[in-house]
This record gives sequence, structure tokens and C-alpha cells, in this order.
Amino acid sequence: MSEKKELPVYSVRLREARETYGISQRNLGIKAGLDDFVASTRINRYETGVHQPDLQILQRIADVFDVPVAYFFAEDDELAEMIKNFRRGRQRKS
Repeated sequence: MSEKKELPVYSVRLREARETYGISQRNLGIKAGLDDFVASTRINRYETGVHQPDLQILQRIADVFDVPVAYFFAEDDELAEMIKNFRRGRQRKS
């Protein structure tokens, strides 16, 4: 039997954010500036842990969701929510 590999935290957070926003992998990739022809495949590979996005791509994905890059690396769900809410709280004060 093969063991199921645990996904990296950035993969889990990326999929959660995408599903919460109700956006397809292809549309997310396009909004993040990826080429139309590879957008879906690239996002899928990030979500399945096959590849890790570089910092520039991850920043563009974070901008689509209006979250800090740190959100994608928060291993605890509560911390991830705090990071997301902190940024949004700061934007309201501005």
C-alpha cells in the first residue's frame, strides 16, 4: 500500500482560499498573471503540492485574495484567520 503524502500547508491554504472565493483554478491563475494556457495546470500543481510557487507568484495570488503571503504558511487555522483579519482590519482604519 502506498501512503498518502500530507500536503504542504501552502497547498491547503491555497485551495481553501480559492474555494471560499468560488474561483476556478484557471481563473485564479489568470488573475494572478499566469499565461492562459498553463494557468489551471500551475494552480493545480500548487494545490496538490507537486510544485511550490515562487514568492512573486505567491504574492500575486495573495493579492487576488487580499491576504498577506504569511496566510499561506500559517499551520494553525486560527492563526490563518487572525492573519487574514489583521490585514483587513488595518485597511479599514486607513
